[in-house]
Amino acid sequence: MHRRFVSISRILLLVIFLTVWEFTSSHQIIDSFIFSSPSRIARCFFDMAADRSIFRHLGVTLYETLVSFFLVTFFSVLAAVLLWFSKKLSEILEPYLVVLNSLPKSALAPLLIVWLGATRTTIIVAGMSVAIFGSILNLYTSFMSTDPGKMTLIHTLGGKRRDVLTKVVLPSSIPAILSNMKVNIGLCLVGVVIGEFLAAREGLGYLIIYSSQIFQMNILLMSIVLLCIMAMGLYAVVSHWGRD
Repeated sequence: MHRRFVSISRILLLVIFLTVWEFTSSHQIIDSFIFSSPSRIARCFFDMAADRSIFRHLGVTLYETLVSFFLVTFFSVLAAVLLWFSKKLSEILEPYLVVLNSLPKSALAPLLIVWLGATRTTIIVAGMSVAIFGSILNLYTSFMSTDPGKMTLIHTLGGKRRDVLTKVVLPSSIPAILSNMKVNIGLCLVGVVIGEFLAAREGLGYLIIYSSQIFQMNILLMSIVLLCIMAMGLYAVVSHWGRD
């Protein structure tokens, strides 16, 4: 009953918001040219769906986000394992990882364009840059907080450091890895959109910048809505995969 109440309340809140938005826009209580309306956004989507252009932009952003996400997951686990294996390496690199993680990633995007050019690779790297440093630090912290008693037991039974990693550290860190994946999917989407703002000719980020320049608020708001739906969908998929 509680879950049903929460679900109904969420849907009802969304319906009320859209109804108020549509009513105030259609009766000129708010400027419909600036704020658009749900019906105008829906018509804009169906118009772009008719010529299939919106699906191309959606597909580009989804592809770049997923590639960034899988690369971040792979390299962050690999880097955390290397830091765990070598205490000296972790002590040397940890301050640099903290600094890189604290940098505003939007400031890195123009630099990446200069280095790599205005290509899809640049956008994927921009998506990775938002998530990878924090992910490495979080996973390394999880590895280091593994139960020392279990690691001592492996050593007592004649196991090597490799056995500690594969039989204790990684299995006990699976919840942390899955939690990082849930966060990273959203961060990668943010990074990809930042990259598309600066270096793309297609994608939802490009649509947002292009529509703002020509003052087409229907396209801009439609792109933002689609980004929200994509973020919720990707998060739901990763969460469901984690539960399985």
